[in-house]
Amino acid sequence: MDSKERIAKALQIATDTKVFEMAPGASEMAPDIFKKLFPGRKAVIVADINTWPALGEKVYGMFLSAGIKTDKYIIDKKEFHAEWKYIEMVDKIIEGDYEAAKTIEDDENHIEADATKAFRPASDEYNVAVSVGSGVINDLCKLCSHHHGQSYLCVATAASVDGFSSFGASISYQNAKQTFSCPAPVAIIADIDVIAAAPKEMTAAGYADLAAKVPSGAEWMIADLFGTEPIIPPAWHVLQDFLDDLLSNPEGTASGDPKAVADLFEGLTLSGIAMQAAKSSRPASCCEHLFSHILDMTHFRYHGKLQSHGFQVSIGTLTMCAVFDELFKMDLTKLDPDACAAAWPTLKQEQERALKIFEGFPVPDLGYTEITKKYQDADEVRRQMALVKEVWPEFKKKLQGQVYSFEKMQDLFKKAGAPYDPSMIGVTREMLRDMFPKVQLMRFRYNVLDLAKRGGFYDELVGKVFASGGAWDLEKSKAII
Repeated sequence: MDSKERIAKALQIATDTKVFEMAPGASEMAPDIFKKLFPGRKAVIVADINTWPALGEKVYGMFLSAGIKTDKYIIDKKEFHAEWKYIEMVDKIIEGDYEAAKTIEDDENHIEADATKAFRPASDEYNVAVSVGSGVINDLCKLCSHHHGQSYLCVATAASVDGFSSFGASISYQNAKQTFSCPAPVAIIADIDVIAAAPKEMTAAGYADLAAKVPSGAEWMIADLFGTEPIIPPAWHVLQDFLDDLLSNPEGTASGDPKAVADLFEGLTLSGIAMQAAKSSRPASCCEHLFSHILDMTHFRYHGKLQSHGFQVSIGTLTMCAVFDELFKMDLTKLDPDACAAAWPTLKQEQERALKIFEGFPVPDLGYTEITKKYQDADEVRRQMALVKEVWPEFKKKLQGQVYSFEKMQDLFKKAGAPYDPSMIGVTREMLRDMFPKVQLMRFRYNVLDLAKRGGFYDELVGKVFASGGAWDLEKSKAII
């Protein structure tokens, strides 16, 4: 199946995106697509100081030449993340109140408004957002368009994330990284000439974000085994059937080869469409993304700079590949389900553990809230561990067919230009080890660490990753750059 066939098939299961155009020069199609989807409406080009010269100014000019009423708003920040402040700003942009938007943008001490009061009645008087940028601008336009009861047009400038086509927007609100439910754009335009010329670190970040679907897919298989989040076949097959091929040219990705970058962007888009089909980020993320969320929520910087989503996820992805490497060395046919159930803590004990682990964290009750949702009683743990014991030889083979080894993934990241050691984003191996308890607790999503907790081998499993000879051997902790 070639790229056109894969994209056509994906659009059949997409719930929100109806148009996906990807080709050299595809940005020239933007005015006609806008006219067909939003006849008679006014557009506002939303870009930043990097994406405006890269493509935004061109799109703005094409819209004006096509007779579309068009405004522009350029976010005047060298560095910004998808925080609620900017949601309030883009809400004002869609309403045409640019002065209020600028006031919010410039207010370093802005106090967040109530997220529940963000929705407005739909109206043809609003601007239709045309997002010209990468992940942050797209997420802002996505959620704010939803607030106004309408969709928007996404014109991508880099193959940096899978959020262009995803259902939901990942936004920091009240110190917590949260996924807000909102539809994906009705149309996505990917001009490969522009995307292939994007900064190499952005493309490398996108490669790492796509590679994250390898271990996260294995964790979905575990959740499916226990029935907590069954695999949704259309959402699985739309990307996982082609994932190996789309990751197969890391050197081309690093060099900006148009075909390799197009494959990468296609994979990221298919990932987002999988999330549309599932109405959840389950097809695209699990533990590997939670390491990134912890860094975001603690405002972690390296050399004074926030690290990109993809670069953070690259380290989480490598770490989870290492966890699976160690898991595969264990013989889970020797599990004692009765002993696992007898040792299983009560909900109150788990809640107390969560409060202790998250003490001093920006969201101290996060673990408590999520473990309360995720908790299962001892009888269910006994059933799950009996199932693992019974099916482990066959199930292990299936997992091994899904997950890359740490060594293979690290080699791919080296070739793609993505970080391949935590020190490359300023994270020590000790810091990484200490994140594990939070990662296991901070989402109700069932993961491989939950399996280890239930089986009574969590400490052994995590310990081996950081032990002598392990992937992140603490004795070899040193700067790579």
